[in-house]
Amino acid sequence: MAQAKLRITGVVQGVFYRDSARNRAIELNLKGYAKNMPDGSVESVVLGEKENIEKYAKWCEEGSSSATVESVNISWMEEDISFEGFETN
Repeated sequence: MAQAKLRITGVVQGVFYRDSARNRAIELNLKGYAKNMPDGSVESVVLGEKENIEKYAKWCEEGSSSATVESVNISWMEEDISFEGFETN
């Protein structure tokens, strides 16, 4: 199992980005969350197979059809945070 934190910037709030991210994460059997940040970005932490996290990160570059993604920064994490599903906050 691998774990990563992604920070997505651009027009990613109020455009169904987090709901679309949750749907994609569930398709890829990932657990974690996606939440809006005060600076207008979205933070997502995901846990699962590294290959699936990489697919999720690739999806994050496009996002929902209404989103305009400027950048996706991914940081691989060593700590093991346990998640039961995928949440949006």
